[in-house]
Amino acid sequence: MDRTRLQQLLARESAEAERRNPRSKAAYERAEHLFGRVPMTWMNKTAGAFPRYLDTARGARVTDIDGHEYVNFCLGDTGAMAGHSPAVVAEAVQRRFAESGGATAMLPTEEAEWVGAELTRRFGLARWSFALTATDANRWSIRLARAVTGRPKILVNSYSYHGSVDESLIVVGPDGQGTARPGNVGAPCDVTLTSRVAEFNDLAQLERELAHGDVAAVLMEPALTNIGIVLPEPGYLEGVRELTRRYGTLLINDETHTFSAGPGGCTAAWDLEPDILTIGKAIGGGIPAGAYGLSAELAEQLLGRADLDLIDMGGVGGTLAGNALSVAAMRATLEHVLTDGAFAAMATLSERFEAGVRAGIERWELPWSVSRLGARTEYRFADPAPRTGTVSAAAANTELKDFLHLYLANRGILLTPFHNMALMCPDTTERDVDLHTEVFAGALAELAG
Repeated sequence: MDRTRLQQLLARESAEAERRNPRSKAAYERAEHLFGRVPMTWMNKTAGAFPRYLDTARGARVTDIDGHEYVNFCLGDTGAMAGHSPAVVAEAVQRRFAESGGATAMLPTEEAEWVGAELTRRFGLARWSFALTATDANRWSIRLARAVTGRPKILVNSYSYHGSVDESLIVVGPDGQGTARPGNVGAPCDVTLTSRVAEFNDLAQLERELAHGDVAAVLMEPALTNIGIVLPEPGYLEGVRELTRRYGTLLINDETHTFSAGPGGCTAAWDLEPDILTIGKAIGGGIPAGAYGLSAELAEQLLGRADLDLIDMGGVGGTLAGNALSVAAMRATLEHVLTDGAFAAMATLSERFEAGVRAGIERWELPWSVSRLGARTEYRFADPAPRTGTVSAAAANTELKDFLHLYLANRGILLTPFHNMALMCPDTTERDVDLHTEVFAGALAELAG
């Protein structure tokens, strides 16, 4: 690829983004009281000099304050996988908050049992507890795993994603040993004191780390997502389960992003048997919500421990966790929006998206690849598709990514700003997918010169 041409095209698209979005630019420049000028600093991880500012969002579309409408394949990086403001969820939230009140009354509602039973139907775990984010669900699961095993360390896969959990910010270094993930902010201690790490798809490395006998739990995504989709090789996940059982280590499946695989995520689609399962984002239909499920055996072990303070200040829980508003949103989303039928339709659209991307890659004989996980598709600047997180991270190309994202956004399409991920929701249409195929093809033609 002609790097000089790429830089010229990137400069052109950056200038066009500034020209098209004067109100967003002005809003960004006025935001002097926000740390980094945005509500959360990760909002600065966007192609171009400033983020677009939201006006409205409905279904599979968003409109910015400059009046531009976008087909949104980002969908809140999974948080809006149900679509933006599904009517049935909006009605349930309105009814609970405005009519019934008591959103933060610290009292349970009967709907919580319905949600727990539905999560059991989908994922198989017998007992459920709620959080406000998947990050918190992971944190609390880690504490429970340490308590029940008496072991101090947590093992994760290199470049896996579990929110801002301290124990997960470890990667495999050049020497094959664990080291802090670059850029980790304010770590409370050397991450190797709390964590071990193994490459995804590497059972030998996993066994080497588990053999130390100090790992309470393996916290993993069944497929890596936030570093590009990295799919498990045949036999890998079965091997993980066998090794964790052999070494007395609990297995936690983080399905927050891999929920795209189907109504019960990868756990149901691939017949997995975790001891704990964590999930967040999509299950609340846009309202903050998270949950973690425990096997019946593990739940009984924990509840039988008189020395564990599970109901006061033992480090598990939060005042707003399990609030009536979040529970109402979860029920409406699971019962009426992210249904079995909706997942089937979303997967079909994702197949269509994948085919369009693959056609463009083959047309220009690019050394790229495309991977799909149910309703989620992603293209990578590497061929073959990376089989580990470290290899996937090394395939990053910031200039190329920014050009493609700006090119698409300037023509009415949004991808996830952190990577080349496209997610389908129940409101996504074939025409939306085909628009991406057309615009993506145009971008590749311009790159080819």
